[in-house]
Amino acid sequence: MAFTDSGLERARGARRVLAICWITVVFDGYDLISYGTVVPSLLRHKAWDLNAAEVGQIGSLALVGMLIGALVVGTLTDLVGRRRIMLCCLVWFSVAMPLTGLAPNPEIFGLLRFVTGLGLGGVVPTAIALMIEYAPPARRQLYNALMFSGYSAGGVLAALLALAVLPSGGFRVMFYFGAAPLLLVVPVAYRLLPESAAFLAARRGAEPAAVPQAAGVAVDTTGSTRRFESIRCLFSRQNLLSTLLFWVISLLGLLLLYGLNTWLPELMRDNGYSMGSSLTFLLVFNIGAVVGVIAAAALADRVGERAVVCGAFGVAAVSVLLFATRPSVAPLLVLTAVAGFGANSQTMVNALVGGHYPPAARATALGWALAVGRIGAIIGPVFGGLIVTAVRNGVLGPDWYFFAFAIPAVIAAGLVLLIPRRGVTTSAHPARMLHHRQANES
Repeated sequence: MAFTDSGLERARGARRVLAICWITVVFDGYDLISYGTVVPSLLRHKAWDLNAAEVGQIGSLALVGMLIGALVVGTLTDLVGRRRIMLCCLVWFSVAMPLTGLAPNPEIFGLLRFVTGLGLGGVVPTAIALMIEYAPPARRQLYNALMFSGYSAGGVLAALLALAVLPSGGFRVMFYFGAAPLLLVVPVAYRLLPESAAFLAARRGAEPAAVPQAAGVAVDTTGSTRRFESIRCLFSRQNLLSTLLFWVISLLGLLLLYGLNTWLPELMRDNGYSMGSSLTFLLVFNIGAVVGVIAAAALADRVGERAVVCGAFGVAAVSVLLFATRPSVAPLLVLTAVAGFGANSQTMVNALVGGHYPPAARATALGWALAVGRIGAIIGPVFGGLIVTAVRNGVLGPDWYFFAFAIPAVIAAGLVLLIPRRGVTTSAHPARMLHHRQANES
């Protein structure tokens, strides 16, 4: 699986890693968003008699598992390698998800959602780490956006399947489809997914020359000393404010994303749409995310990431607020697509975090921001369930369905503007660095 020194082989290797990581993230997104498609069915499943708050709590259990899984994976990857972790995570959640569909009661159902989350938690940080190493330096923003588009593509898949199978098959069928990666992805990943060059260098006694380099990425072989230095960098006087802001922005961004993906179908049902129509909104929401985030990532390389990330949160807030005006179906679908793009701003936040810190601290900064962001992901489904319960009980007016999700987006947009610029380094943006160098030479 070693790459040669030829640029062509490195490019092929980068595309191979992108393709495998993308399809893995597709099923990661399918698992999490499929829960949102079955929320209306769970609320109407008389045998379990669940209310909105309880359904929200169950929805958060997978995310609690993901938080724990992500923290554990950070340690295990240093011991066994990223390739093995990716394969193990794929097998884990591909087995746990269909078992969830067999759950006889809500308690076991919730427990299995937590177990599934343990496997899902290792997928995203491992995929990020591999993609950072193998992506061409001048196109890391685009490769990152393409890889993360898999999450929303998984949401599209979940919504399409729900439209086809939920009316006749019931909510359990959606979880049975979660076994697909075991047959479709694991054999391909086992054969073609390369190991992290940094892990290979560390295992071979810190001899970078003996290890194939990823596409332009320097291999770090300094071990635990460098890791402690990277943690100190996060909390240095220069970066402390940025670190705290990135944590809060990630928390709010993932609260918005997971809250809407879980509750959007039910919110639309409460506003008079049928089961099929409400699932259509979830489908459009995730299509908007796929198209919008990729386009925004290309724009961010031209006009700057801060402006695009701030604007994305802003349009999320505006579009969700406009839901409260109850527009006709066609404008509402457009607003839903725009909201899907804005709610997926965390994809661009990840790239913003990576570019803000020096290379030695980049992975640590990203891992910690994502870990804190998972708290928002856990809160999102519970938060949505509490809002639905409060509206149905008359404690809040129906417009709060939308105000509750617009407010976090507004706050996140404002916090992006407060991030100090002094932490940004041109080394994080190779294309810009080349442009500056060419300008100086001329």
